Amino acid sequence: MKISPAKENILKRVRNALSQSVQLPFPNSEGNSSVFRTENESLELKFAEEFTRLQGKFVYCTGKGELMDSLRALCEHKEWHNVFCQTPALLKIIHQQELPVLNQGTMHEADAAITDCEYLVARTGTLVLSSAQPSGRALPVYAPVHIVVAYTHQLVFDLKDALNKLKDKYGNDIPSAISFATGPSRTADIEKTLVVGIHGPKEVYVFLVDE
Repeated sequence: MKISPAKENILKRVRNALSQSVQLPFPNSEGNSSVFRTENESLELKFAEEFTRLQGKFVYCTGKGELMDSLRALCEHKEWHNVFCQTPALLKIIHQQELPVLNQGTMHEADAAITDCEYLVARTGTLVLSSAQPSGRALPVYAPVHIVVAYTHQLVFDLKDALNKLKDKYGNDIPSAISFATGPSRTADIEKTLVVGIHGPKEVYVFLVDE
């Protein structure tokens, strides 16, 4: 099949273009999170700002004692009767401090769920969760209120940092499901009106414990 001179000219230009390396429009942004980060920026403050901007509720605790005081006050204020938790490390802390409403029913009857997390991403205010956690896949999205207890060593700046840490942590046994939750569940698919809590919890709390 004979190719017209005009078409051959176009193909020649395409071949020449493909043979040359293409410069990125913003080369500093590729694989380098520093383009988003200011010097001496606090990860705790950055996460709190982004998370609350997305309707999340952030509580900073100076230790486990303050964590339990805050949890107890929240349960009393909300008048919760069943706060469900199945994370052994958190259950140990909670049992020591006697939270009366803990696991007073099934997960399906829970007013709120308490879980841990893998990491907190400061730049986007995102929770990184996985199926390898004791809470599994269902609990963080099933309860109407999700309470996450995290520690300062779990803060990372960007999603890339969280993924790298997950690879280091699990090696070849990466969890079958890794999810990124940024604030309460919300959608604007219904007549372009923002609806909160339609696919998951209506409220999300992060209690960050300073170690």
